[in-house]
Amino acid sequence: MHTPAKDSSVAVTIKDIARRAGVTHSTVSRALRGNPAIATETAARIKQIADDLGYVPSAVARGLRTNRSHALGVIVSRIDDPFFGEILQGIEDVSHEAGYSLFVAASHRNSDREQVIVQAMGERRVDGLVVCSTHFGKEHERKLKSYGIPIVAVDNQALSDYQYSIYHDDFYGSQQATQHLIDLGHERIAYLGNAEAGRTTQDRLDGFCQALKDAGRSIRDEYIFHGPDGRPQGGVVGAQHLMDLGERPSAIVCFNDMMAVGVLRALKGAGLCVPADCSVVGFDNISITAYSDPPLTTFEQPKYQLGFTAAQMMMNLLDSAQDGGPPSEPETRILKGRMVVRESTAPPSLVKKSIGQIVT
Repeated sequence: MHTPAKDSSVAVTIKDIARRAGVTHSTVSRALRGNPAIATETAARIKQIADDLGYVPSAVARGLRTNRSHALGVIVSRIDDPFFGEILQGIEDVSHEAGYSLFVAASHRNSDREQVIVQAMGERRVDGLVVCSTHFGKEHERKLKSYGIPIVAVDNQALSDYQYSIYHDDFYGSQQATQHLIDLGHERIAYLGNAEAGRTTQDRLDGFCQALKDAGRSIRDEYIFHGPDGRPQGGVVGAQHLMDLGERPSAIVCFNDMMAVGVLRALKGAGLCVPADCSVVGFDNISITAYSDPPLTTFEQPKYQLGFTAAQMMMNLLDSAQDGGPPSEPETRILKGRMVVRESTAPPSLVKKSIGQIVT
């Protein structure tokens, strides 16, 4: 039997729901935004009571009561990179359920731009900041702490660590991508990194090298090259360098899918066929890779889950602060992805035709 709704002229509060449910107001808050820490049956009962009472969240009332803006800041490297779109979707889904809005800014890996963004986030009094795949420096972190703004980092590329972080296991991912090529029978495998990516490209290079070592393969220095950036043009530059070698590689592991798309374009422009002349593996599994020519074999990062988990971690930090309890213990979570095999990889031919010569 449902509880009769209260008089609609009286605003229902979380405390009203908590009193009726016999739980704390923080439990109600967590349940209403779908926090997995709350038992499913308890959450369902609380949501039913909220519906019966006619509860309508009020951002203004909450802001006055808690001294919060109910806004989260998010900093990404580039807004036009589809990799960040899925991360942002995960963050937005959690924040929306919790009644938070997002302020999103792109750093473009520029320290001066980051300084302006940090200032703007402080002035807007965001309750927390999620930093995604940037070289966000210690000086910016100190500035935000002076505002009392907690930070959760996603795939942090700076050398310093944050207390609250979500990472993808890039070492494992690159190791799996390289192992896929080894299993196909490739001997001459190159790694095309991103000179801008710091820790991330190093982790992926380390995974690449480990896979070769485990297979008893030699690591050839000339087959390791870092393009100027992680964009398609960076892939074009890298492919041109690798194809100009005396003995070109039969397969390339790319830092990300954007670079891999550039590699596909450059190889086609050089008159080479993928995968007959050279296999190509990307990293991330952005949506366009299923429609490239040929469809790209890639390692899929759990992009949505990275954003979703980061936002949940932030909400737990904010809940702890609101409850007046001790600060949350530092936390680092590492997620793993999976290989997605498509048509850009195949076993190497015994004899391949290159431009004007036979390569064995």
